Amino acid sequence: MTAPVFVVGEGTVLRPGTLTLEGPEGRHAVSVRRLRAGEEVVLTDGAGTGAYGSVAAVEGKDRLLVDVTEVRTEPEPAPRITVVQALPKGDRGELAVETMTETGVDAVVPWGAARCITQWKGERGARSLAKWRATAREAGKQSRRLRFPEVTEAATTREVARLLAGADFAAVLHEDGGVAAPLATAELPRAGRLVLVVGPEGGVSPEELDAFAAAGAAPYRLGGSVLRTSTAGTAAVALLLTRTGRWS
Repeated sequence: MTAPVFVVGEGTVLRPGTLTLEGPEGRHAVSVRRLRAGEEVVLTDGAGTGAYGSVAAVEGKDRLLVDVTEVRTEPEPAPRITVVQALPKGDRGELAVETMTETGVDAVVPWGAARCITQWKGERGARSLAKWRATAREAGKQSRRLRFPEVTEAATTREVARLLAGADFAAVLHEDGGVAAPLATAELPRAGRLVLVVGPEGGVSPEELDAFAAAGAAPYRLGGSVLRTSTAGTAAVALLLTRTGRWS
């Protein structure tokens, strides 16, 4: 079985030697995973560095000593894939973040599109953003990633347009085969930034499509079937990872 991944506290330097895992992560390792001396673990900062070793000792219910024998640092991914995710209803937003993280997305931008039923405002918005970020962190650990995706603050349509304008490849998923080309045949760069917009269940409005087109984003479709907003991003990320060579 692959060694479980745990996130170290901010400021912890990952290096060979004995490191301490404590707090919520230490409690999870000791009391939930019930790790014991000799079992292999990976410690990460979530920013691309991982420390590989084994449990040296268990102290109490929330403290683990790890004998680190190797430290690895992953390079920044190329190209970098960002998904602008329209806000779905209920917990489908966390589902989208979870599966995109497990697949390999590099950044997720929450977007309050015109046709979104859900809107993030005030304390509700702050709680929802915290859930998305926690989901990305846990999914990153589950999928054994060393570099977790960034989940940004919620963006307006104007901010999304600026993001698209600065991308090396910009696309909006669209279900209309009459205006959207297949994403599977798009010409993709091997480096730089790829930004993909996933609209809400009601679709991207004509005004939003015009704004994104002016920013250089063309409409693309995934296939003959129409996916839900909570699954379309994951399918698109998998396609982009394959076609850019990141999964080769």
